[in-house]
Amino acid sequence: MWALLVLIGAASVSAHLQDLSFDGQKVFRVIPQDDEQVQILNSLTSIMQVDFWQPDSVTLVRPKMQVDFRVEAAKSSVVEDLLKESGVEYQVLIDNLQAALDAQFDSKVRAAGHSYEKYNNWDTIAAWTADIAAQNPDLVSRSVIGKTYEGRPMYLLKMGKSGANKKAIFLDCGFHAREWISPAFCQWFVKEAVETYGKDSVMTTLLDNLDFYVLPVVNIDGYVYTWTNDRMWRKTRSKNANSSCYGTDPNRNFNAGWCTVGASKNPCSSTYCGSAPESEKETKALADFIREHLSTIKAYLTIHSYSQLLLFPYSYTYTLPPDYQELNSIASTASKKLASLYNTKYTYGPGAETIYLGAGGSDDWAYDQGIKYSFTFELRDTGRYGFLLPESQIKPTCEETLLAVKYIANYVLEHLY
Repeated sequence: MWALLVLIGAASVSAHLQDLSFDGQKVFRVIPQDDEQVQILNSLTSIMQVDFWQPDSVTLVRPKMQVDFRVEAAKSSVVEDLLKESGVEYQVLIDNLQAALDAQFDSKVRAAGHSYEKYNNWDTIAAWTADIAAQNPDLVSRSVIGKTYEGRPMYLLKMGKSGANKKAIFLDCGFHAREWISPAFCQWFVKEAVETYGKDSVMTTLLDNLDFYVLPVVNIDGYVYTWTNDRMWRKTRSKNANSSCYGTDPNRNFNAGWCTVGASKNPCSSTYCGSAPESEKETKALADFIREHLSTIKAYLTIHSYSQLLLFPYSYTYTLPPDYQELNSIASTASKKLASLYNTKYTYGPGAETIYLGAGGSDDWAYDQGIKYSFTFELRDTGRYGFLLPESQIKPTCEETLLAVKYIANYVLEHLY
């Protein structure tokens, strides 16, 4: 086996996944049975570029864990041979990544402009934030909370009927650039709020009594890059000192156990924690806004994909949060609400024990700031499409997620602290 590894290694370490057509690239799923099989996956990464989809990094792989990863076309047969020879059971989740990329765009809606049932690029989303505020002045206003590394304005929508001393819920999407279903949900949520206000009793009550701050895309530069250069990009696009590798994982960049576990100090890693907490302009802008509004923000909801999970603190430690019982109960009911529509099954629990340890996450940080109701959603699916969820699934994904979010928001309203 090692001879095989050395053979592949010679040609490949420098080969980058970036400059690419994804033609022939494969996504594998393996469940390593023991430490030896975990080691085999580790050895793969030392000789070729492997993009881990789940978990985020090879360092997080443990025996009996489901592991999804992507390899370049030229290496896929070698990887298959190696897995077979080592007795590691595997399946090919996606046989040709380019075909899966093309198949994402299966929406029947091919309107030139913005649509809630297709993936919209950043320019379209930015224009939409202006339009939705202009069309619904009694319910929606738009502000800029900062600028990205590349100078793009970070638009924040505030939704709710004007009133004195209102408490608020903060909702963000698009932390990781390639998780396109996430920004789609933030747009859908805003649409539902403005379209059902005055018709749906729950939404009307929520908007009368709470404000919602919605940040449709956190990592705008990264999102733009997934449309222009590399659909599989995850991080921000900041330049790293003394490194040719770009970007920081914004969800490892918060001051919550920063860079202790499940994050990397290597700028080339997809889980790079950054040079310091809030080193990224995007995370700093988000954190500054929340700090400025701490007296009113009572819940923090952040939307990611994929895995169908509803997580709450902590992810940076196995220690359970003081509010564990209550958060677990909310997550349990929210998951049931979500499943009631299309029977989509979610797993829920504290991040560390439900998936893996990961320090520097925004949900843990928000909770440690005193925002008790702090949740992370990992939307559809469980790996069949991974980050390339087809547009035909945007509507059902958003519809079911909305049920869970409305439940949580209503709970928060009834349990203000």
